[in-house]
Amino acid sequence: MKRNIVLRSLLGAPLGLAIGYAISIVISLIRGDGIYYPVNPALEVALAGELKAVILQAIIMMMYGMTWAGSSVIWEMDNWSIMRQTATHLVITSLVTLPIAYYLQWMDHSLRGVLRYFGIFFLIYFLIWWSQYSAMKKRVEQFNAKVKDNKYSNH
Repeated sequence: MKRNIVLRSLLGAPLGLAIGYAISIVISLIRGDGIYYPVNPALEVALAGELKAVILQAIIMMMYGMTWAGSSVIWEMDNWSIMRQTATHLVITSLVTLPIAYYLQWMDHSLRGVLRYFGIFFLIYFLIWWSQYSAMKKRVEQFNAKVKDNKYSNH
């Protein structure tokens, strides 16, 4: 298991960097002023320079990708209930997300900003979890139906 965590984490680093880059493009498009924003302008100001902010964000996004990829082994803990898997994964990812989102200026630095950000985070997490759960449940039902059909057709 430790080897899987390490391997997935190493694969997650470039994925986190790529996702961070894609997010910066989407945010720049949403702003709609024709300018590319590689980082949040507030982070650039806080670090007194765009290059420092971009380098820091790149490193943090690689670590973020490593965390998400490495924590995916939780879903393979067959002796754990789906509730325990979900709670553990949610705690790990949300505890990593808060300081990153706060430090990279993805949220307002106020109680309202933190609560709003986490509301959005939990909503997105739940929607992704529900879609994955539903898809897996459907596959299990299809598999069980095939097993049942084969069991009765062989007699």
